[in-house]
Amino acid sequence: MIPRRVPTSQPPARIAPLATLPVFHKLQGRFVILAGHSDGVRWKAELLAASGAEVRLFAPPGAFAEPFAEARIRLQDRSWQEGDFAGAALAVGDFDTDDHAAAFAAAARKAGIPVNLIDRPAFCDFQFGAIVNRSPLVISISTDGAAPVFGQAIRARIEALFPAGIAHWAAAARDWRRYVQASRPGYALRRLFWERFTERALAEPERRPDAGDRRDLLRAFARDRQAPPAGRVSLVGAGPGDPELLTLKALRALHSADIILHDDLVASEILDLSRREAERIRVGKTGHGPSCRQRDICSLIVREALAGKRVVRLKGGDPLIFGRATEEIEACRAAGVTVDIVPGISAAQGAAATLGLSLTERRQARRIQYVTGHGEDGALPADINWAALADPLATTVIYMPRRTLESFVQNALSAGLDPATPAIAVVNATRSMQRQQRARIDALPAALGDLPETGPMLVMIGAVLREPAMASMEMNSLPIAAE
Repeated sequence: MIPRRVPTSQPPARIAPLATLPVFHKLQGRFVILAGHSDGVRWKAELLAASGAEVRLFAPPGAFAEPFAEARIRLQDRSWQEGDFAGAALAVGDFDTDDHAAAFAAAARKAGIPVNLIDRPAFCDFQFGAIVNRSPLVISISTDGAAPVFGQAIRARIEALFPAGIAHWAAAARDWRRYVQASRPGYALRRLFWERFTERALAEPERRPDAGDRRDLLRAFARDRQAPPAGRVSLVGAGPGDPELLTLKALRALHSADIILHDDLVASEILDLSRREAERIRVGKTGHGPSCRQRDICSLIVREALAGKRVVRLKGGDPLIFGRATEEIEACRAAGVTVDIVPGISAAQGAAATLGLSLTERRQARRIQYVTGHGEDGALPADINWAALADPLATTVIYMPRRTLESFVQNALSAGLDPATPAIAVVNATRSMQRQQRARIDALPAALGDLPETGPMLVMIGAVLREPAMASMEMNSLPIAAE
């Protein structure tokens, strides 16, 4: 009998150590001390002025050949003095020597002013990050001064994700906020409004929002206030393990969840992408090991949804492939709970991709068949169609067959499967610790000892695994166990 366990609540992951604290400083109507006469000082002057600050720039007379067009930048034509720091919001300087930098930093700190010395991190209280400007949406990237070029490359990636037009939506969010706050709504209603707003903005980021958008969103908001929306359930595929294979729709579901019920197979890196405030509950099932009863999982899903929560049932791979989705969907529908499904990359697809393998090939494989390696009791299912598994024109993928593979192979060979059919076992597909073992199907069970004893495993069988189809494996960066 498989040992039972109960759903277990997990605290959210704590914030990992930060090299520096990211903050955004309000400078409108305040002044900043800036000293020096380099190109870096000119850039900092323009940046600070663009942020609304009055910039008092201390530099030798004639240091800047071209005048500043921005009226907020006021040249002082002299060296700084200690009395200049009183009342300043920030102090920024660029000097040729450590002695001058140290004196400037000491004067700023004596006045209680945070200080930055350009290209001298040892003297800095704060640093400037690489900026993505979609004001009022502003994104800053810091590498703690270790690799500015890397920070600039990350900024370029983010700028590609958020076109310039997203600034109009950010401005609309600022302007429409008062309409939402006027009725003093609860947190759940506010979050629902802004989720709808965000979904619309990201769908058409280059379009300028208009009065029609505001009207539609506020009407939906008014309906929600009259009749708060019921909870709902999303069955979400987490993919085989690589966080980069998570779909955008799955990511949005994780960001909107109140509670996440997840399998043991879901990578921690994926859980870390979820909404920080979401409650996490482990409801894992492990082959031949302690498992939560399916009826307990279904009851928990329904109970939390009826309490008005947004429940994400997060499953490794695709939720519709050996994921007990039918029971959970039926339980939700029987209770009148709305349920939607977010498909994920299956373990078979992920493993095939890392191996550079096509699961179908018109001369070698006319179809793909997925088979479970164990039933509800942990044993090999008794109702497998062995004749179908012996089909030489099929690619077969066996899920979780670690303890039943030898029996599986014996039955398939008895049904007519060619003993020389190529096969491969893959453990931890798509993850950094992926390992695989290739052999003839009749020899594969004996070769599993070369693979890690833990981690999800699948086996692929079929003619598509023959050379030269598998030649690309030799070029794959993932390690391949010797046969």
